[in-house]
Amino acid sequence: MEPSGSTATAGNHTLNSTGDGCPWELSDKARLCRFLCYGSEGDVYTAREECHLSMESAEALLSLLQEGRGCEVVEEIKRFTQDGRAVRLNPSLFALALCSQHSELKTRQAAFKALKDVCRVPAHLFSFIQYKKELKEGMKCGIWGRALRKAVSDWYNEQDAMSLALAVTKCKQREGWSHQDLLRLSHTKPACETIALISKYVTKGWKEVQVAYADKENSEEVVKVLSYLEVVEKVKHSCDETEVIHLIEEHRLEREQLLTDHLKSKQVWRTLLKEMPLGSMLNILGKMTADEVLEPGSSDMAAVCDRIHNETTLKKAMIHPFSILLASENYKRGQGYRGKTKWEPDSSILKALDSAFYKCFMNVEPVGKRFAVAVDVSTSLSSVVPGTSVSTAVAAAAITMIPSGSTDCTLPITWATENGKAVDVFIILTNNPLWTCTASPVETLKKHRQKSGACSKLVMCGLSSTGHAITDTEDRGLLSICGFDLGAVSVIRSLAQDLI
Repeated sequence: MEPSGSTATAGNHTLNSTGDGCPWELSDKARLCRFLCYGSEGDVYTAREECHLSMESAEALLSLLQEGRGCEVVEEIKRFTQDGRAVRLNPSLFALALCSQHSELKTRQAAFKALKDVCRVPAHLFSFIQYKKELKEGMKCGIWGRALRKAVSDWYNEQDAMSLALAVTKCKQREGWSHQDLLRLSHTKPACETIALISKYVTKGWKEVQVAYADKENSEEVVKVLSYLEVVEKVKHSCDETEVIHLIEEHRLEREQLLTDHLKSKQVWRTLLKEMPLGSMLNILGKMTADEVLEPGSSDMAAVCDRIHNETTLKKAMIHPFSILLASENYKRGQGYRGKTKWEPDSSILKALDSAFYKCFMNVEPVGKRFAVAVDVSTSLSSVVPGTSVSTAVAAAAITMIPSGSTDCTLPITWATENGKAVDVFIILTNNPLWTCTASPVETLKKHRQKSGACSKLVMCGLSSTGHAITDTEDRGLLSICGFDLGAVSVIRSLAQDLI
């Protein structure tokens, strides 16, 4: 029950970053951390469901701001985004936008200073700007004050030139905003000649760039950026499949930089697959098989399979075992969710995914806690986890590897208490929407804490249900999960580590 290298110690009630008083008090800081993690201050995480973000859904955040703890909030936002704790990034972007227009100067300054750390790619920056716009609706003032103009200008000016060239050609617009809009509204003054070149390309277009730099004696860095932008423009106007493939190989172009017509070519896809991030490739295995890009017994199929279960590749991409499980079950299904795309699953891909599943456990860092995982063994576990092709039984089995009748969630806790087993985290897996408990789950958990001296927590996973009501939701050690996805694994991990 206790993983090797476990550092959990019974009776250790040391408070963490979310605690402000009693270890189990659901403080505003704890609610903020939940919000930043999955977009809700409540104790229910719903898989594959984006929460609606509004002032009403961020009461704890607003309370902390009113208490003058805005800088503390900004630091927490940075931690959640940089350490990979945020299952969904939009709550952090919303929270940062809210901090950036708070009445306290220190909070606003901290928020704008954190912009480049939180918004690492253009899509994040566009979302942040849109949240600011939505939060300002109904107010007489606009959003483009001096502080935002400087923050956006700094975001562009502090980028590596080649990274920025890739970013502006890969993600041109999102959320109704474009790079052209942001550069214009922020009055960005380029800090160096390469940023000036990219800015001109975005705002004026390639033809004006050609004219402006044709007769100049350009630096080596400017020549490098010019050459890259020339390639991007060249591929946009090319109808020659051979030329497109050569440009992809030579300059590692990505599919977002290609035209829709280019993506009708099987050979173009085969070329893209060679350098495509592994996580992205796993999501399109079915489509690639259906479109006969990957054919049984072909060298391209062999190359893809080699990438899937290559230990070095898996480690570099930090692929989680549950991601492989989802990809495998979705591929086995032989049909897309909308029913239009169908394929015959290839045995070599299935074999590669099976091998990769076990190899990926090297990417899971031990939490250093004692887990007790209980699985409801009723026939209801034969159903499928919503939004996936994974049966609830398979999901439950996979989860037990990573850390009939009614379901009594107190039984595992009672068993551990009566047998002198100190448990840090109880995980109960079922798809039964009804909890029939002989006693209060909260009281049963409290008794285990008192007897064992452990800081025990309880996670109740309804793998296919819409929600579970727990009598006392003010205990920070309780969490409900509805459905299951990779985000749920992350949420459980964060709870175990006292991060939410």
